[in-house]
Amino acid sequence: MEESISLKELMQTLKKRMSLIILITVAAVIISGAVSFFVMTPIYQSSTQILVNQSQSDEMAYNTNTIQTNLQLINTYKEIIKSPVILEDVIKELDLDLSTGALASKISFRSANDSQIVTVSVQDPNPNQAATLANKVVEVFQTKVVTLMNVDNVNIIAKAEVGENPSPVKPQPVLNIAIGFVVGLMLGVGLAFLLEYLDNTIKNEQDVERLLELPVLGAIAQIEDQELERPVRSERNARLRGETIG
Repeated sequence: MEESISLKELMQTLKKRMSLIILITVAAVIISGAVSFFVMTPIYQSSTQILVNQSQSDEMAYNTNTIQTNLQLINTYKEIIKSPVILEDVIKELDLDLSTGALASKISFRSANDSQIVTVSVQDPNPNQAATLANKVVEVFQTKVVTLMNVDNVNIIAKAEVGENPSPVKPQPVLNIAIGFVVGLMLGVGLAFLLEYLDNTIKNEQDVERLLELPVLGAIAQIEDQELERPVRSERNARLRGETIG
């Protein structure tokens, strides 16, 4: 019985504060959409691919051990690409007004398990700049790794290119609006229950019974002004009719 009453009170609270919940939810959706479209800077991504493959002579067999060695080198190469020794040359050759740390934050890697192909991606507000940075980073790395690791096993298999109509990878307005909707709805519902919890006014006889734990013996009904005027007007009309007849 108590659970059904609690559920009923819950629904009544939501219904009572529905306008507030809708208002907060709509406001959150509008704000998240406005920020996504007009405030946040679009970021574009461009990627290039490199193949880590140990160079073989005609006499050397291309065996499983060689492949495993190349796979183990990939993690090392990922750290070398983002190291100052590579990025400083990139900044110098492209005359960039960036620190090595800022440039490193733009670079990311992706490689499938047991794959010797590594995808190097660069994000930038300018799609052309993103492609230029991606290509230059792998070019410098390919040159430097020969002296750093004393190996020549890196080949560029796909250069970064800019499409006709590049699309930003972030922000994602639809996702942000969906998040804003959920957050706004949760905030509205939470605020509705908070206001209901802080509202300690007595509104009906049920509140009296619940708070004072006493039975209600009687209640004074609320009478509108129009209802009070109706009998007075009727009595006046009857008096006037009596005087007219007399």
